[in-house]
Amino acid sequence: MAELIPLLKEPPPKKRGSRKLILVLVLLFLILLSILFFNSAISKVSAIVVSGEQFTSEADIKAAASVRPGDAFFGTAAGTVEKRVSALGSIKRTTVEKKFPGEVRIIVEEYPPVAFEMDDAGKLSAILASGKILEADTGSAVVDKPVLSGWRKDDPVKKKLCEALAGIRAEDMDHLSEISPSPTEAYPDRIRIYTRSGFEIITAVSLLKDKLPTINSVVEERSPGRATLLLADTYMPFGPVEETPGEAGGEGSR
Repeated sequence: MAELIPLLKEPPPKKRGSRKLILVLVLLFLILLSILFFNSAISKVSAIVVSGEQFTSEADIKAAASVRPGDAFFGTAAGTVEKRVSALGSIKRTTVEKKFPGEVRIIVEEYPPVAFEMDDAGKLSAILASGKILEADTGSAVVDKPVLSGWRKDDPVKKKLCEALAGIRAEDMDHLSEISPSPTEAYPDRIRIYTRSGFEIITAVSLLKDKLPTINSVVEERSPGRATLLLADTYMPFGPVEETPGEAGGEGSR
């Protein structure tokens, strides 16, 4: 006996319109959330923290960064801020860290000081390896580099001297206390160096790097005196004998 097979019902058509409506509602909800988020305080820069600076003022760093409280947190690119701050001339390296919510940290590494300079009013300035000159806090600055005295502000020899000092290791400058110009016709870049242990050294900016080993040797092995380190090297202990007018090419004036 043949068995009757029941007719299969066709599945009801899917309600595509409902799915589209749900998708549109979800998108509208996400857009609304985004608008609310980006207009809320949590999406704004709330604090800018600067660290690592010694001679460059915090105000100058913040001004160069061009980031202010209230700016869009996610609209502030770290790389852009780093380039802006590094353009100051006193900053060797900048790192920007963003900590949600709202905090932007600017960590700087300055060019090291190669010398200090004090004007007639007693104001101390630091001369950095980049050539940038910045005011130093007289009360807190550690003057562990030579102090330049008697130099004109626009003296080209002074600039060459700073470049020479920037190429010398810190430990090789331990003895140097003060450097003044002492030019002659034969040596326009001649300088007079006073050491921390009481020596007076006559040399030239162009010879300074090569003469440093001799300076260290004289200071460490001899009693305080005057050493002339130019074409020829001479040494004379301090005593009744004074420098003759023609010594070392003669004294000049600047």
